[in-house]
Amino acid sequence: MADMPLTAPAVKPANPNFSSGPCAKRPGWTTDALKSALVGRSHRAKPAKARIEKAIALTRELLEVPADYRIGIVPASDTGAVEMFLWSALGARGVDMLAWESFGEGWVTDVQKQLKLDNVRVLKADYGYLPDLKQVNFDNDVVFTWNGTTSGVRVPNADWIPADRKGLTICDATSAAFAQNLDFKKLDVVTFSWQKALGGEAAHGVLILSPRAVERLETYKPDRPLPKLFRLTKGGKLMEDIFEGATINTVSMLCIEDAVDAMEWGRSVGGLKGMQARADANFKVLADWVAKTDWIDFLAQIPEPRSNTSVCFTIVDPAVKLLDADGQAAFAKAIVSRLDKAGAAYDIGGYRDAPTGLRIWAGSTVEAANLKALTEWLDWAFATEKAALKATA
Repeated sequence: MADMPLTAPAVKPANPNFSSGPCAKRPGWTTDALKSALVGRSHRAKPAKARIEKAIALTRELLEVPADYRIGIVPASDTGAVEMFLWSALGARGVDMLAWESFGEGWVTDVQKQLKLDNVRVLKADYGYLPDLKQVNFDNDVVFTWNGTTSGVRVPNADWIPADRKGLTICDATSAAFAQNLDFKKLDVVTFSWQKALGGEAAHGVLILSPRAVERLETYKPDRPLPKLFRLTKGGKLMEDIFEGATINTVSMLCIEDAVDAMEWGRSVGGLKGMQARADANFKVLADWVAKTDWIDFLAQIPEPRSNTSVCFTIVDPAVKLLDADGQAAFAKAIVSRLDKAGAAYDIGGYRDAPTGLRIWAGSTVEAANLKALTEWLDWAFATEKAALKATA
């Protein structure tokens, strides 16, 4: 590849927000989208409950959730959604935990060190890879992330999950929802938050339960205390009102309105298939750039499981690779800082627990033209930092 110029590109991304959570708002978003929000009203008031019901209905429509699955809006973002089910339902049988990045590791910590369950198997893989899915025991409950937000590695499909499984499949889909194909018939619990692929706001989670998951909640009572925020049953029966527009605690009607706006935008671009196509097109911009750029590569070495949302990169330039770990981390941080100061890209550093590198969100709310512009700025920032590295050698 020819030497890259040290002159900054002429055109910046129109929206430089490439964070992997909270993610970029949908194209054209302004605060006018919230002008109808029922602020100052009780979330239990009839019109407020109707907006919550609207958010649930749009979720079912856009994600193509089966009619017999429950959908509820719950506290504490995706973390709250995952943990309320883990605390409420695990322990009835053994558990297989799958972990190949930071958030999967977090669920392992929950189950092993907080719940302290006995019959737990952990199947791990290094960053950039999946564990051996053939080793999963589906007589156990299985907990996994569909898309590794901090590694850029996803399960490519649900073919590895049997239809006749005995255990429940509990899937953290927070950076997969609305961008990847979630096969709900293979998933008993699905969680996500609006802040990822919808470009929504934080602090609210979505919990989706299959009939099998509901049966577990109604037939198994764990021998551990459950805080109010985790309670999904009363008198041995599911609290159905949580999945019918009521909520465990007070929700933000601003966030509800923002989520409705984002999903109505999703419907306008072709629904689930349209949103997935936008994410795929965005990933292609980055893949085409990697193919012609010798200083960068995907953290995920195998093409099939590469994420089309949280795209993670490693810097492979020989001179940079000769640096020690601290030096490589400083080089990546310098690129991130330079682009931040230039107003060309915000929040593109790799996750703190992940290998040194870059992470760029490519979900459907990002415009492909902005990613194309970003790649030119990335080349410029790399060339500038490489020149500085040579100057100090």
